[in-house]
Amino acid sequence: MGNAQKKIILANPRGFCAGVERAIATVKLAVQQYGAPVYVLHEIVHNKHVVQELEDLGVVFVDDMAEVPKGAICIFSAHGVSVATEEHAKMLGLRTIDGTCPLVSSVHRMVERYHDEGYDVLIIGHHRHPEVEGTAGRVENGVHIVASEEEAGNVQVKDPTRVAYVTQTTLSQDDIAGIRNVLLHRFSDIRGLRSNICYATLNRQKAVLELAKSGEILLVVGSKNSSNSNRLREVGERAGMHGYLIDDETDIDMQWLESVSTIGITAGASAPERLVQGVIQFLQARGFKDFQEMSGKGEQISFLPTELERDS
Repeated sequence: MGNAQKKIILANPRGFCAGVERAIATVKLAVQQYGAPVYVLHEIVHNKHVVQELEDLGVVFVDDMAEVPKGAICIFSAHGVSVATEEHAKMLGLRTIDGTCPLVSSVHRMVERYHDEGYDVLIIGHHRHPEVEGTAGRVENGVHIVASEEEAGNVQVKDPTRVAYVTQTTLSQDDIAGIRNVLLHRFSDIRGLRSNICYATLNRQKAVLELAKSGEILLVVGSKNSSNSNRLREVGERAGMHGYLIDDETDIDMQWLESVSTIGITAGASAPERLVQGVIQFLQARGFKDFQEMSGKGEQISFLPTELERDS
């Protein structure tokens, strides 16, 4: 196979979404304005390179707020937190900044409204994912996490005529379709949007489907614990490509490239563009000289780090 035949196709859109950009900007502004160390509860976003970059600036990531000194700045991650976490931070005397993605916050408000109206709320999403745990923790009772069709068939509610649902923002439509169908069958009056999957997640998944028309393998730049990155790989595989999730070019196995002429590349919403460029350079040095970037619809949404703008 001649080198001229080997091609890279780059997805568009890909990489950072507005919520991730806002969260990272919030942390960097906090370091500038308050000085290091600034503490962040859990990873601000699920990408080890981003976490390392922020640690180099003096950011300390903690899994327990008890590790944060009283009076220190503690930032909540883009995934959002429960009311109990907010109250615990107050009790510990921490100065908190909310890095929650505004689109996740809108799901929080939906859950709170449904709960106030007397509905049991079902959250379609992954158990133990920080976004889902934070969303479930916005209300004290009557909330249920549903991760499978089996769980949807077994979930118990107090009044089958007063049930509502929301979804994790980083899933795919395929993830939720079967679960939603079970819920619609069981609870004919159920309330909720078709999904709460965010625009950035959907746009990146649509771009992968476009890649699948010509790509043989799909490289998704993103960390292993990134939900939206895992969904991109799954979408590519369902569309017929062999999908691989990589943190950067050092994760590439040369056996993946054997007898392959066209590679599709995308990046999860928490993966920096510099990592994508590193993968491209790695592949170009190994014969994939032909390069094409998909034409894609630009994303105009942006969010200011509002908690800090008065001080900037």
